[in-house]
Amino acid sequence: MFEEAQYFAPIATQDDGSVVVELASSHPGFADPVYRARRNAIAGLAVNHRRGEPIPLAEYTEQEHEVWALVTRELGVKHRAYATAEYLAGVERLGLPRERIPQLQEVSELLEPLTGFRYLPAAGLVPLRDFYGVLADGYFHSTQYIRHHSVPFYTPEPDVVHEVIGHANALASDRYAALYRLAGQAARRVEGEEALEFVSKVFWFTLEFGVMREGGELRAYGAGILSSYGEIEEFRGMDIRPLDVAAMGTTHYDITKYQDVLFQADSLGHLEDVVGDFWATCDDDSIAKLVATSS
Repeated sequence: MFEEAQYFAPIATQDDGSVVVELASSHPGFADPVYRARRNAIAGLAVNHRRGEPIPLAEYTEQEHEVWALVTRELGVKHRAYATAEYLAGVERLGLPRERIPQLQEVSELLEPLTGFRYLPAAGLVPLRDFYGVLADGYFHSTQYIRHHSVPFYTPEPDVVHEVIGHANALASDRYAALYRLAGQAARRVEGEEALEFVSKVFWFTLEFGVMREGGELRAYGAGILSSYGEIEEFRGMDIRPLDVAAMGTTHYDITKYQDVLFQADSLGHLEDVVGDFWATCDDDSIAKLVATSS
């Protein structure tokens, strides 16, 4: 997946075909054998899935459904205070279940009639070009596991809360979904790895961690902010910079902490004009020129 996925737990396939998720000793679920077994089983569902087939059902516990319900409820309060109107309209339009974790197949069936997007299960890290490329076809790679119940408001890696609450609600918006598709088209158009990384950084600072001026207030539309119980309370105090493609594509960020540099769009139309037009037209040469001007 994009650079955020560098902190996905590694996946290993054993000689007998079973899949093992290698959790770090610091992971909240490391010492929980039941959680680890379920993580392995859920990863195996994704490893064996083929596009076009129904997404296999992930088995969740009542405890995990309770985590989803708690986080959904608390994030909903914060969304009303901090999210953009377009994102909130997507929340209402999609109508995700609030008391249980939705299956990815279910999310796809809710989403496809709205904007044509469907979900693909991911066991863990998806190569950068593969992750972005399928956006052009209306697919979104997503994990199926949920964070450990001991820390419901924290996850060391993107889980189904991030992938569905953060991204699916945005993908229910025609205008945001169009931007996702443009990002995918850009990823397919560029050839070099440096150009692909530039495209991914622009995605990071917009559809993952983008903020927007709306009604005189700074609001969030990026999935990374909107799925984080803590970060959504902090983003207004960060270093807020003007929307600038060259700056976004060349700015370093640390995925292990709250993002302290954010780029502000003046409106959704401004985001579409600046970032949408960049993704619609960029190639290796134009990106190389942007990099040169920012050096």
